[in-house]
Amino acid sequence: MEVEFSNETFQFDLKIASFDIPPLATYPMFFLGLLLYLFSVCCNLLILALIIMQKNLHKPMFIILFSLPLNDLIGITAMLPRVLSDIVTQAHSVYYPTCVLQGFLLHMYGGGILFILAAMAFDRYIAICKPLRYNSIMTPSTVLIIIASAWGLDLILVGGLFFLHIGIPKCKNFISNVYCDNPSLLRLTCGSDLTINNIYGLFITATMQIISVSIQLFSYIHILVTCFLHRQSDAKNKALNTCLAQITVFLLFESVSTIAILSYRFKDVTPNVRKVSGMLIFLVLPVCNPILYGVKTKEIRTTLIMVVKRKRIACT
Repeated sequence: MEVEFSNETFQFDLKIASFDIPPLATYPMFFLGLLLYLFSVCCNLLILALIIMQKNLHKPMFIILFSLPLNDLIGITAMLPRVLSDIVTQAHSVYYPTCVLQGFLLHMYGGGILFILAAMAFDRYIAICKPLRYNSIMTPSTVLIIIASAWGLDLILVGGLFFLHIGIPKCKNFISNVYCDNPSLLRLTCGSDLTINNIYGLFITATMQIISVSIQLFSYIHILVTCFLHRQSDAKNKALNTCLAQITVFLLFESVSTIAILSYRFKDVTPNVRKVSGMLIFLVLPVCNPILYGVKTKEIRTTLIMVVKRKRIACT
């Protein structure tokens, strides 16, 4: 239900869409979502703690990797707790500034995934294709520039997207999704020309994809060429073990994003499926990434095992 009013009387309390959940399924859905959230938070915090506290992980690869679980925590925390709260309380309302902040953080998460994966791919390119120069190229200052560029470019592009909301008259109070994002916020307006907003939205989406995909393609193609030119099996295994997790994360992100987009293109798709499809963007990677990097990254796996063994010895 949408309520229209003049911009002068715009209310800060907005109504937000909800899931059509049978009463008996309310608490099972809530506890399932809560378990996913707690699992993601605990696993991502564990990886962050390992990278911070274990000196053997104080390497460029893991310093760059540090941004990935941090970004995952931003994405899932910005989205899931508020949705779970609505499922239980049935309040289905959101404060406008909170809605804008949620939308901003969710878009930062999406752009962050692409830029961080590009930074990680570049690091693997240097490590595998230029191993003798790795330490001279990936100096602390270079790593800092790479990380700052990834987060800074994301902040500038997404910040510009939400800056364009300033001054746009709003005359509706209904968010058509279960979480706030740029499209749902734009639907609060009426009678305004949103051409610039739409063009800029497409521009930053294309820019993020082009930059990320270009860097990753460049890096992984050169890695494959290097592996085939140097036919040692250990070189091939190193390339697969260090890059497979990153490629999997990228493909997962692109897949869930495509599913979410397609769910709005087909009329036969139910509203609940559309809402869940959109949520997958902020659920799948924060839950799967710790598992992928825990399994595929030998240093993280062995470090975790070593820490657990130390704790057991200390407790005996």
